[in-house]
Formats: sequence, structure tokens, C-alpha cells
Amino acid sequence: MTEKATFGAGCFWGVEETFRLTPGVIETSVGYAGGHTEDPSYKDVCTDRTGHAEVVQIEYDPAKVTYPELLNIFWTSHDPTQVNRQGPDVGTQYRTVIFYHSPEQERAARASKAEMEASGKFRRPIATEIVPAPEFWRAEEYHQQYLAKRGLSHCHI
Repeated sequence: MTEKATFGAGCFWGVEETFRLTPGVIETSVGYAGGHTEDPSYKDVCTDRTGHAEVVQIEYDPAKVTYPELLNIFWTSHDPTQVNRQGPDVGTQYRTVIFYHSPEQERAARASKAEMEASGKFRRPIATEIVPAPEFWRAEEYHQQYLAKRGLSHCHI
């Protein structure tokens, strides 16, 4: 039986590639979540007016990779102290967010965030939101596995 996880950590291309290559991850999809517009397009989301975050939704086998392991990848794949940006990308669509799908995921996410805050790894407070998973809107096909299709392993950040 598989489970779902949804993370926003800036531009979804690099985040997807990181998770896609993780053993135990069965499928990744990039898209939009957390906004107020039905079925937004990339162009809509880029206006910074729909409220959506760029996210990666992951289907994974919890017998091969645990949710806490996915959280560790999330924390190390971006700067969770930046508000509404990652590197040169600025806007609410680039916010750091964990969308949980169950009470167990919520507990794990909050505990993981507290551990990261206590670790002293970051000089600034962690800005990551932890909120219930809303409807996920799959991004246009050209965004799916964008880096892999181009033979790249990471973005500019």
C-alpha cells in the first residue's frame, strides 16, 4: 500500500527531481496547491494572485522510505527560513510548506520542524507552514520531470 506526501520548497522542478530519485518513491507529480483558484495554470500561478504554492506530490512505499525520511529530504532540499522565495525566485508560489494528508503526517511534520529549529542549523527562524493538504492541481505536462527530460539534475539554486 502506498501513501501520499506533498511539499512546497520553491521551484518545483528541482524538488521533484530530488524526490523522484529517492528509493521508495514510486511516482512524483508537480502542481499547485493551497490557493483559491480552481484548476490554475502556470501562467495564473505566476501572477502571484491565486494563492497557490508550487508543490511536488509524492506517492511512496512506506516500507521502503518513511515519511520522516521524506521530511529530512524536504528540509535539506531548500532554505526553509526564506519567506515566499527561494534564491532568485520570489512570490507566494515559492513558499515553504508541508501539506499533510493524515494526523500522523501532521505530528511527524511538527516534530521534525521542532527538531530542525532546535538543531541550530539555521540562523533565522523556519518559515515553513504545516497545513492540511488541499486539492492538488497537476501542472501542465511540460513541467512534469522537467529537469530529467533535459538531462539536468538540479536548478540554478
